[in-house]
Amino acid sequence: MAATPVRLLNGLPNFLARLWFCAVKIRSARRRPKSEFPDRETIMDFEFDPRDDAFRQEVRAFVRDNLPADIARRGLTNYHTDKADTRAWTAILHGRGWSAPSWPVQFGGTGWTLMQQFIFDQECFAAGAPLLETGGLKMIGPVIYTFGSKEQHERFNVPFLRGEISWGQGFSEPNAGSDLAGLTTAAVRDGDHYVVNGRKLWTSGAQWANWLFCLVKTDPKERQRGISMILIKADAPGVTIRPIIDLGEGHHLNEMFFDNVRVPAENLVGEEGKGWTYAKFLLENERAFSAEVPRNKRNLALLRRIAADRKYRGRPFAEDPAFAARIEQLQSDLDSLEWMTLRALTAKSSGDLSLPVGSILKVRGTELQQKIGEMQVEALGEYGAIVYPHDQHVNGADDALGPDYAPGVLADFLYRRAVTIYGGSNEIQRTILAKQYLGL
Repeated sequence: MAATPVRLLNGLPNFLARLWFCAVKIRSARRRPKSEFPDRETIMDFEFDPRDDAFRQEVRAFVRDNLPADIARRGLTNYHTDKADTRAWTAILHGRGWSAPSWPVQFGGTGWTLMQQFIFDQECFAAGAPLLETGGLKMIGPVIYTFGSKEQHERFNVPFLRGEISWGQGFSEPNAGSDLAGLTTAAVRDGDHYVVNGRKLWTSGAQWANWLFCLVKTDPKERQRGISMILIKADAPGVTIRPIIDLGEGHHLNEMFFDNVRVPAENLVGEEGKGWTYAKFLLENERAFSAEVPRNKRNLALLRRIAADRKYRGRPFAEDPAFAARIEQLQSDLDSLEWMTLRALTAKSSGDLSLPVGSILKVRGTELQQKIGEMQVEALGEYGAIVYPHDQHVNGADDALGPDYAPGVLADFLYRRAVTIYGGSNEIQRTILAKQYLGL
């Protein structure tokens, strides 16, 4: 049967990932001198540089000695991180100078290489450390120190690094999700202020936010060129934040309403009409992060634990040939994703931006999250149908039904149905790949 265009697009990220992984030299790994292998043009050595191995041991020791046990216990489940835990852990890292792993030294960051950042994320997540303030440190923070004013940077830099401020991302709207350029939230200039009216949807963590970074229309006659980025205080008059309760009965998402909100003009990020450029800069970081290799590795390890403990027809799932084969396929996919991520880090470090790496990693990483989650719930059986309240997890209650690994699995599985949508839907990412790589 001939492949249809839709089928070709669906398989495109996997094809590109394997092609790129196999055909391009892995410079991130150490390459032995050519003289050692005179009959071979290139030898790939997949061992880490000894300096990176030493850095991994340094991070692992610090996390082991400084991560509070109760925070680690909560972090090893897949519930959304409690904001208090995030701020406590950020303060601990700030004391070591590690609270902004991806930031340049001149802005208070670590100055680490991309490989060191990757290793740091792996070690922290494996130990159960909370995710750092994603909206601030990974999203709006780099936008501010790259495009924002000196005053904005001076105002927010220290709170960013200390974990004293939380951010909500105001991008998506009811009729402008994947087609973000179609947003209608308006910001009209009125003297020294902008007056903002509109509605935003699916804002993660807005209930904790001190500030919001929003895309708004400053020129309704234009699409991309009419979009600006503006910073809005979450408690400003006219801002209303309402919870969205998800299928797992958790509260992480919100909708936001802006009713004649007056925002000082100095809160405009960069130039008016350049918001689309800043959003692309931000979203490329978000999509690369969406590969979530550390999360996928920890979830696959949890799947193996569940499969070894839970039984199907009298024997563990892990001993069922069909189920075991599916696990090993996930392992193969994860190995490919990890090495593709390492290759992407190397390419970015050397300035090679010839391939839309963020889109590839986003598609492969998010779909792998969903596949692992599906098998976790399948292996849990009847315990996969129980809703374990998040407050039980936070407060440390020990009266949960079933095995200790069950809480959080169903909630994470249900929430991760959205990973192929947020940050730019995977269908849109496939279109980007088709246009930029294949010229379709």
